[in-house]
Amino acid sequence: MLWEEDKAEEQQTSSETVDLAFSMQCRQLPVDHLHALSQALEQLLPQMRDNGIAVHEIHIAGSQNGWERPDPSLGQYLMPSRRTRMRLRVPADQADEIARRLDGVTLDIDGCELTLGKPKTRPLASHDTLYARHVLMRNDEWEDENLFLRRMADELAAQGIKVRKALCGKGSHISTPEGPLHTRSLMIADLSPADSLKLQQEGLGRHQHIGCGIFLPMKGIQAVDPARDD
Repeated sequence: MLWEEDKAEEQQTSSETVDLAFSMQCRQLPVDHLHALSQALEQLLPQMRDNGIAVHEIHIAGSQNGWERPDPSLGQYLMPSRRTRMRLRVPADQADEIARRLDGVTLDIDGCELTLGKPKTRPLASHDTLYARHVLMRNDEWEDENLFLRRMADELAAQGIKVRKALCGKGSHISTPEGPLHTRSLMIADLSPADSLKLQQEGLGRHQHIGCGIFLPMKGIQAVDPARDD
């Protein structure tokens, strides 16, 4: 854990990068769906990787006490609600074209049909605490989270972002045909408004088109545990 006290600054917004939040119709969705979702989107948006389009993991919020994330090994699926959204982080000057291409299309996500509706555009705003569900991890960092945190601090410093407080969660993975991508969740707190926007716009590390290194606002300091996200 990294923790260095400093005072917060006023919120700012970005006009360069936005989130597109698509309404969706989907009866069920694989728990580990990021690679399949990315591949389905790339057929319609071939410029995805070159143009810095990032794919958010589809988040299913628990609504009852004792709710647990479904276990894919038992044949269980995520069950999206009407409020569930499919989100992309895109350059603002491409948002209208991407919205037009995806409005009304049906994607095949490992045999599950996902139909997208008209999206809402959400500008990025600075928040002093940000959270990523997946950040790519090296093999030696699985057993030693301090190695992971030190590397994150170095990579953020190389982006010009000062890290005052950071906390990582347990390791998880994203399945791909080439093998699993091992990841950790990561929370970064007490960011300046400028650094907060920079981190949301640029992300952290590789594979942002498969949901890695994408930061979201987080309210307060909580346990960073991927198993508690959904």
